Amino acid sequence: MRKIIVMVFISCSAFLPAQTFGKDGVLGDYDGNGKKEYAYTKENGCNDECDGKCETIIYFSDKKIKPITITQSKNGSVYNLKDLNNDGKDELGFYPDWCTSCWHSFYTFTLVKNNWQPFIGAIPTHCIQWEDGKFPIRKGPKKKGNVIITSSQWKDDDIKIISRSVKVF
Repeated sequence: MRKIIVMVFISCSAFLPAQTFGKDGVLGDYDGNGKKEYAYTKENGCNDECDGKCETIIYFSDKKIKPITITQSKNGSVYNLKDLNNDGKDELGFYPDWCTSCWHSFYTFTLVKNNWQPFIGAIPTHCIQWEDGKFPIRKGPKKKGNVIITSSQWKDDDIKIISRSVKVF
């Protein structure tokens, strides 16, 4: 029954633009074959105090796509970042949950020759940045081949939100 519900959800979601679906997952064309895959998370070995293995595994509805394991993560949100580098494949973002602190890195991944690689390094974020609606990465509107990275930094005894343009191709 669960399998039928998931398949109905995936079929109906194919008509929506790719976006985050919170902790449940997100649709996207992560391998560039023109078909949407569903990416979803599963927590592994973590209790309420964030003791234990504490990792999140990102799985894909297309079992040919290898899963991604994030350590020091008590589940989290997966994002379709769209095609940031114009290679025909959607990049994937992940924001982990944790038991303490508002500081979390935002991770970005791209599929290269059937292996997941970091798209760029981890982007440090603070919950203030998220509350202000300042997403960590987006395609640069002015310079072709650039993305805008928005991160949180501790500077002058305060949390500063800084954006910069970075060339990716």
